[in-house]
This record gives sequence, C-alpha cells and structure tokens, in this order.
Amino acid sequence: MIALTMREIPITRREFQRLADLRAEEAGVLVRNRKQQGAYYLAGYAVECALKACIARATKRYEFPPKPEYVRKLYVHDLDKLLQLAGIDLQLENDMRTNTALANNWNVVKVWDDKTRYVASGLKGRDMYQALIGPDGVLTWIKQRW
Repeated sequence: MIALTMREIPITRREFQRLADLRAEEAGVLVRNRKQQGAYYLAGYAVECALKACIARATKRYEFPPKPEYVRKLYVHDLDKLLQLAGIDLQLENDMRTNTALANNWNVVKVWDDKTRYVASGLKGRDMYQALIGPDGVLTWIKQRW
C-alpha cells in the first residue's frame, strides 16, 4: 500500500467546512487566552476555508477538471480573489449596502493575508474573530452560501 501525501489527498467541500469551523473555534480559544497574533491568523484561514467550500460547491462530481490556469487561481490566500471565484462577491456587495455591520466586518477581514504568520505583534485578533461570528459576521454570512 502506498501512503498518500497531504497534497495528493483531495479536499472536499465538507472538509473545507470542517476546517473553517475548526479554525474559527481555535481563533476563539486564542482570543480568550489573549494570543492576538495567532487568533488573527487562524480567523483569516477560517474565512479562506469557508470561501473554498463555496468554490467546491460549484464543482460537479465527475466533471472533467478545469483548465490548469483556473486551478492555479484557486490555490491562493487572497480573500477578495476567492470571494470572486466563489461567485458571491456581488451578493456580498449588495448585502453590505443594507447591512453596515456586515460591511464593517468585511472591512476588518478582507485585509488578512497568509503572511501574517510572520508578524509577531500589532495584530488585532479579537477584532478579527469578532468580525467572523454573530448574526452579521463574515463567516456566518459565508456559511449561508456554502
């Protein structure tokens, strides 16, 4: 039997959903323990995984794989790009016009990137985590579409 590496294991929509919930939960634990940098970083990954779950929802089983250029676009940590690839960017824009709390939360979340793993201070993990949860949270909003 040949062991598969992590890169060879396909990640399903359900797995992205689980990862989003797990990363959000971990961010909450870090916020409660005043570990702001880690909370910020993991909260951003929660949103990334949630958006990738939305993208996975749009794929069809047994469909021929898309062009390599498109697939490469999916392997990014840019939340704005993932929002567009998920096809929910216009819906977010519309919803933010009538929901200022959601707009404020997106403005907190959208500046995240994976390079924050190299930042040792100055990140506001509590703000990032709070922008995810609750009725107007970004993660809450995305979950309605995944």
